[in-house]
Amino acid sequence: MTTMTTPVLEARDVTMRFGGLTAVRSVDFTVNEGEIVGLIGPNGAGKTTFFNCLTGLYIPTEGTVSYKGTVLPPKPHLVTKAGIARTFQNIRLFANMTVLENVLVGRHTRTKEGLWSALLRGPGFKKAEKASEERAMELLEFIGLAHKRDHLARNLPYGEQRKLEIARALASEPGLLLLDEPTAGMNPQETRATEELVFAIRDKGIAVLVIEHDMRFIFNLCDRVAVLVQGEKLVEGTSEVVQADERVIAAYLGEPFEGDPGEAEVAEVEAAEAHADAAQSTTSTKGDAQ
Repeated sequence: MTTMTTPVLEARDVTMRFGGLTAVRSVDFTVNEGEIVGLIGPNGAGKTTFFNCLTGLYIPTEGTVSYKGTVLPPKPHLVTKAGIARTFQNIRLFANMTVLENVLVGRHTRTKEGLWSALLRGPGFKKAEKASEERAMELLEFIGLAHKRDHLARNLPYGEQRKLEIARALASEPGLLLLDEPTAGMNPQETRATEELVFAIRDKGIAVLVIEHDMRFIFNLCDRVAVLVQGEKLVEGTSEVVQADERVIAAYLGEPFEGDPGEAEVAEVEAAEAHADAAQSTTSTKGDAQ
């Protein structure tokens, strides 16, 4: 059997600084076609900051991020249009929209109808609207929520909200799906269902990159796992290689190793990341209001 090694995502020398603090330092990272790759690390390791660099929420201080050989523009909607979709650690559904409407929102980067077509609601618009709804229903069937198409998103159980967010991301027809802690807050049965869903997504030809704290989930799921510790890639390899690395064990047990920055620097980096996230949310809110 030939191993697929065509890169979908390539991050080269990605560094992210907040003022004088370095949250991500010179990280090289690749996801290939047909792969499920895990990204793990202790709290404050820079995982979400690195995710945000990959998806255009942050502009890296140094380095480049490419999708299928093309450097990505530092704008989230353009990254989505290019072929990368993501979910968030904290669910970001439109609570007062229906399940179907939430998935339809994810279709907007793949529809070609402009403002006038939408206003006039001509044949072209109606055809595109019908096609989008059919595709949205296919995705709801895929995740097992077609029977709840008309339910408000806020009324779904927690696990189903997670599934719906994945369906909305898939609606943009990505070649790479980034999942930020998809099993957070789930019980073992929901976690197992999520694992099966990720395998099914990969079987559709979509590469997957996952951040997760549940080590059993990661090691059962992923072809490769990379470990970030204080913004630097410590080790990368198969689950067996990563689990056996003494530095990884030390990092998770809180034991110091050579080059370990210590608790004070960890706290500073976490505070800087939180400040940047708050600033990003404020900017997004202002943009939505305009």
